[in-house]
Amino acid sequence: MKVVIQRSRESSVKVKDEIVGAITHGLVVLVCFTQNDKEEDLNYIVKKIVNLRIFDDEKGVMNKSILDVSGSILAISQFTLYAETKKGNRPSYIKALNGEEAIKLYAEFVQKLKAFVPVETGIFGAEMQVNILNDGPITIIIDSQNK
Repeated sequence: MKVVIQRSRESSVKVKDEIVGAITHGLVVLVCFTQNDKEEDLNYIVKKIVNLRIFDDEKGVMNKSILDVSGSILAISQFTLYAETKKGNRPSYIKALNGEEAIKLYAEFVQKLKAFVPVETGIFGAEMQVNILNDGPITIIIDSQNK
């Protein structure tokens, strides 16, 4: 399981020119699953995301988590995070989990996040336009396979 986390001032996701999810302050989380992912990977990543201290405290030091700042999360499924680019110029997505299995993990991932903070989402498998106002910029990549 791999996530790209971006601290955001405001972000939204559109499907067919209609906003289906939006946040004003928090994190945008792009998430991808692979064949070996289990519930322990979900738990590990969720715990990391909600406790990651990447929001400024009163002294301007990144010392607060999304829990501390009452932020929300925009969670977007993005299978391209497991793109393999070693051979040729066309990325291979063979390491990404198939859609039928990935949608189950995505739904479980979103539910686990919702236990801690408000969560907005895109639509799994849809063609989406994601608008991210990255704050900082702060961007963190976490891979559960490298824990």
